[in-house]
Amino acid sequence: MGAFTRALRALVLLAGFYLVGLVLLALLGLGDWALVTSGHHGIGVIRLQILSVVLAVPLVRGLALVRTPRGEGPHGVELTTEAQPRLWELVRALAEAAGTRAPARILLTADVNAAVSERTRLLGLVPGPRELYLGLPLLQGLTEAQLRGVLAHELGHYAHADTRLSGITARVRGQVARTVAHLRGEAGEGKTEKRNVLHRLLAKLYTGYGTFVLRVTLQDARRQEYAADRLAARLAGRTATASALRELPALETSFAFYLDAYALAGSDQGLLPPRGEVFGGYGRLLDARQLELVGLRAELPHDSSSPYDSHPPLAARVRRIEELPDDGRTDEGGAAAFALLEAPREPLAALEDAVLKAPPSGTWARAADWPDLLTRSMDARLGDQDAPLPRALVREKGTAGLPTLLSVIEAGELWELARHLPASAETRAAKGRARQTMLRPLLRVQLHRMVLADFSVRGRLRWEFSWEGPHAAVLTGERGAPLEEGAESRDEGGPALEHAIEAALADRPDTGPLRALCALGGGPHTPKDGLV
Repeated sequence: MGAFTRALRALVLLAGFYLVGLVLLALLGLGDWALVTSGHHGIGVIRLQILSVVLAVPLVRGLALVRTPRGEGPHGVELTTEAQPRLWELVRALAEAAGTRAPARILLTADVNAAVSERTRLLGLVPGPRELYLGLPLLQGLTEAQLRGVLAHELGHYAHADTRLSGITARVRGQVARTVAHLRGEAGEGKTEKRNVLHRLLAKLYTGYGTFVLRVTLQDARRQEYAADRLAARLAGRTATASALRELPALETSFAFYLDAYALAGSDQGLLPPRGEVFGGYGRLLDARQLELVGLRAELPHDSSSPYDSHPPLAARVRRIEELPDDGRTDEGGAAAFALLEAPREPLAALEDAVLKAPPSGTWARAADWPDLLTRSMDARLGDQDAPLPRALVREKGTAGLPTLLSVIEAGELWELARHLPASAETRAAKGRARQTMLRPLLRVQLHRMVLADFSVRGRLRWEFSWEGPHAAVLTGERGAPLEEGAESRDEGGPALEHAIEAALADRPDTGPLRALCALGGGPHTPKDGLV
């Protein structure tokens, strides 16, 4: 099937999407006309007419949603030619080599992704200004040669002789997928039951036809992805292009971990790292955890994120690239892609303003440095009295301190208290020892937290920040020196924290080790929050 035929098929399928809505609206109109001309009157007729109007509203909305909304695209910071000449030089050189127009704008985003868009008219038949979206994590995690492969792939979507005609299929898929997702969301929970039923019925009609469109055009979309991969391999080299794809799962996983465990660790308290470090610190994590990233690169996804995803499975894309003839380009562009940015602190800071929403307080507070962020955010978390175990203690005993909990354990009331903890239906239905076994892991976590909170309140908890591994909570003596420093076992230097917690939660509880630990201090403890 040629490019013209594929484009014509896509247009016919899109017209069918409109036809579904127009036919249903026509049927509603015929029904209203039949009621008016039948000569019947009364409250029943009025109700039926009102119902037809209610049904018509989501139908009209469904038709309107098929249009591409203006201004759609990820939030980002524009990188101008004057500010970033080296990056622009690279992009323009690749566009020329690909035989296509360079983008008019480059926007730096906070996504592990790169993309191109074009503000066309008539579904791409009339060209318009192009934009390139470039994710900062790619610049931080890829080499210059790998970045060339990523950029060449994106520009490759415009580089073929049938660019605009192929673009029609992509735009039809994008508009249909967006409409289907929106209708499914509107038909979900949170609506009144009557409205839910109506929306579900109409959404089912649209989504049924929409998934048919996506299925029919799937092979065309994936053919374009493979073609863009081949162009990227030709322009940037087979090895660099394949290795860039291999990096993507590792970068996605590590960036999500970085945001959760580092950059946004204090976001619940309205606290951020120093300006420019929210996204800038990701490069430090990558440098410090190269060994862990090796494990994340080992396995590539063999399935797409969706049966209708335009991108083929990553493993299949890499295999096809690596099967291309050896081009001998294995030692090009080994420098970090991030070095292409001039004065990087300015776009890093501007990106924070572009993508971070203001906290409830209205403005973000800034930590002095990364260790300060860790200390302040962890102290705030430990002081939260809305955790399950402190909340249960307040409900039963009126206070949530660790001494109160130890008294409850010693009085044999722990498992009675535990019935106020959140639990699965299976746990709530269990009895006796089986129920205790199911609840013990939650109690272990909650008790551990309360011990750290107790030390924090008394100024005997110190947090040690680390890029290389999990942060360490160090329990200290009254003068601030770590107790049990260097202790490797439970019996060396006094009872260890984990041993004390296990003893307190045993079938025959013994709170003595935990009381001794809290009175005398304890040794270093490392939470299990590793990257892999």
